[in-house]
Amino acid sequence: MPIVRIEPDTRGAGRRVAIVVSRFNPRIGDGLLAGALRALREAGVADDQVTVVSVPGALEAPLALQRLAQSGACDALVALGAVIRGDTYHFEIVSNESASGVSSVQLEYGIPIGNGILTCDTDAQAEARMDAKGYEATMAALELANLIDAIGER
Repeated sequence: MPIVRIEPDTRGAGRRVAIVVSRFNPRIGDGLLAGALRALREAGVADDQVTVVSVPGALEAPLALQRLAQSGACDALVALGAVIRGDTYHFEIVSNESASGVSSVQLEYGIPIGNGILTCDTDAQAEARMDAKGYEATMAALELANLIDAIGER
């Protein structure tokens, strides 16, 4: 029996996608969102199938993602934001807990979530990565949505 390979597929036509973006570092959030929306357009996701919601910060993103997952109205989710290192331990807490929350929602609800929450030492690092990371997180979410469907068809 031959090996079955499921190839990567980032097509978005017919997909419903929600993006949760943190307002805490607004310039970075806007850049991340621009990259995410560009990815959705290139993948063929219709504008009327995209929902964008904002939350105060990265720690609030998992709850919004959870509610979106519970709604059943989305095929994929994207989390966007930036946590910039400061002089206190707060950076580690926010970075770790937001990533843990995003992963928990993804696994609990079986919905793909592209994690585009940047964790950087400086604003300059975040600015250099924002467009690409928003794009890449969105494409990862679409790829996983298609992978889940392909696995379900086997």
